[in-house]
Amino acid sequence: MTMAGLLPFDLTHGPLAETGGEEFATTLSAWNQGHLELGPEGTHFGYVWAGRAQLRCASGIFKLSAGMYFAVPGAGAIEGEGAGIVVTRLGHYGLFSLGGPVEASGRLRYIDGCTDSLLVPPVLRGDACLNALFFPPGIDQTEHTHPTDRIGLVASGRGTCLAPGQNFALEPGRAFIIPAGARHRFRTGGEAMIVIAYHPDSDFGPTHEAHPMINRTIVDGIPAAALAAIHTKPA
Repeated sequence: MTMAGLLPFDLTHGPLAETGGEEFATTLSAWNQGHLELGPEGTHFGYVWAGRAQLRCASGIFKLSAGMYFAVPGAGAIEGEGAGIVVTRLGHYGLFSLGGPVEASGRLRYIDGCTDSLLVPPVLRGDACLNALFFPPGIDQTEHTHPTDRIGLVASGRGTCLAPGQNFALEPGRAFIIPAGARHRFRTGGEAMIVIAYHPDSDFGPTHEAHPMINRTIVDGIPAAALAAIHTKPA
C-alpha cells in the first residue's frame, strides 16, 4: 500500500508498505521470528533490531546479532528468532556490506544538538543510503521537511514524532514512514533515542569527476581530476 501521511508500523512479519513512487520506488518489510525472502530486484538495506538472524545471499551465509545492519544487492533471505526491517530500493544496484553494532553516538553533527552516522553511504552521488540518527534526552527539534520519503526504525529509546494534526509515540521496534515534504519534528524526554533512517537518494557521494582515487593521483604536480577537466574542456 502507498502512504499519504506519517504512519507508524509494528514489526509484523512480511511486507508493510510501498513508498517513493516511480522515481524512488521502495518497499518496507519486516521479519519477526520467521523467514523473509529478498527478491532479485534492487538493493536491500536491513537492520537487526532484536535477537539473532542469519543472512543468505550471493556473498555467503552470515550470522547477525542485534544492532547490525547490511546492504544486499539482488536475491537473498534473512531468517531467525530475531526481528528487524528490510528496506528495498528497487532499480538500484548497491554494494554488499555488513556492519555494526551501531555505536552509542553519531560521528556527524545534525540539527538541534542531534548527531548522525552514515552506516551505508551512497556508492555514487544520488544513490540511496542508510543512517543512524542520535537524539539526546530533552530534544525538542525544529520543524522541518525532507525532499524525499524517509523510512525509520526506533533502535532504542523513546520519543515522539510531531506533525500538524498528527503525533505518534516512538518506542523500540516501531517503524515509520515520513512522506516527502511532510512537516514534522522529533521530541525526546528523559532518555536518548536512536533511529535507523533510510534515504532513497542523496546529494552527496563520489562522482566520476571527484573521488579519492582521482583527486589524490598527481601528474606533474597537478591532480588527475583537474587534468581530466582540462582535457574535456571545449576548445
